[in-house]
Amino acid sequence: MSRTSRSGWVLGVLIVAVALALVAAIAVREMRSGPAGELAPGETETLRARVVQVLDEAVVLQGELEQPYQRLLLRISSGSLTGHEVEVEHGQLGLTSEVSLFRAGDRVLVEHNRTPEGDHTFAVTDWVRTGPLLWLALLFVAATLLLSGRQGARSLAGMGVTLAVLVGFIVPQILAGRSPVGTAILGSLAMIGVSLYLVYGWQRKTHVAVAGLFLSLIITGLLAAWFVSWARLTGFGSEEAGFLQVAGARVNLQGVLLAGILIGTLGALDDVAINQSSAVFELSKANPGLGRGALFRHGMVIGRDHIAAMVNTLLLAYAGVALPMLLLLSIYTEPLGTTLNREIIAEEIVRTLVGSFGLLAGVPLTTLIAAFVARRPDMGKGL
Repeated sequence: MSRTSRSGWVLGVLIVAVALALVAAIAVREMRSGPAGELAPGETETLRARVVQVLDEAVVLQGELEQPYQRLLLRISSGSLTGHEVEVEHGQLGLTSEVSLFRAGDRVLVEHNRTPEGDHTFAVTDWVRTGPLLWLALLFVAATLLLSGRQGARSLAGMGVTLAVLVGFIVPQILAGRSPVGTAILGSLAMIGVSLYLVYGWQRKTHVAVAGLFLSLIITGLLAAWFVSWARLTGFGSEEAGFLQVAGARVNLQGVLLAGILIGTLGALDDVAINQSSAVFELSKANPGLGRGALFRHGMVIGRDHIAAMVNTLLLAYAGVALPMLLLLSIYTEPLGTTLNREIIAEEIVRTLVGSFGLLAGVPLTTLIAAFVARRPDMGKGL
């Protein structure tokens, strides 16, 4: 086994070990969660609990809808009532379905409220999904390392950087009242630079990919700003935007829409830029006799195929997220023009088409830059 291969396996083992340690630490923390102090009247807390027994199960009438109802015995495992057993009714305060029924042994989240009069109320709000999510993440890490080795380890590190920038910089800055678009641009630059150089190294093809991606992102941002303004999109097209207002977050929702378009396009642009750059440099290596014009033409043949796949990918990605909305709109019969005119639909149309235009721009821009750089062996020596 070569030294490079050995170091890749060592790094992979270390990442898997860290992931296992994280799973174990969270599990232990959940098991050891102790009392958090007596809940004061008027306060609310979210508890973890396990279903001990289903005491009753029936079907109740909510208006004109029939829905399942359960009475559950729960043992609280966190918060101010750790160790206590409580009875909770599930299915009378909100809509439920067959798939939302609980069974003995299920781990659930419970909203515990103490009224101003001192009474305690409980409502099961959701399943505890921490375990499955962590094991899924661990499986993904293991599969990535198994198939890609050292390169996969660097990709995972790049993913970690991206999440850190999103959660640690972009979200807090927007919530603090900073410009969503400016914040998204700064965050995108950080994610582009760190992740690409971390994965592919400090080399000319990476420089080209970063340059092509940056120029494409500028075009995407300008187009997004223009069409969002022209179409009079306010940013209130999603349910989450309304929740932000109710929660008291003072953010520019139109700016958040623009920032979302930029960040959503960034992932696909990342893929397009590095693939085009790599393809042109490999063509240059395989046939040193190709000039810049020939490199550009051959690179665009690859790029056109890539564009066709990526544009469809963006459409399917957005359609998948918006599928419940599409089903809901199909129930109400109204003219197609009226449906497309609604902001909740118009936002997705602008998001998809502007993002796709960014990809269209990214392919020729990156290919052109790569064709020039690949035919300048003096440029970037020692890089």
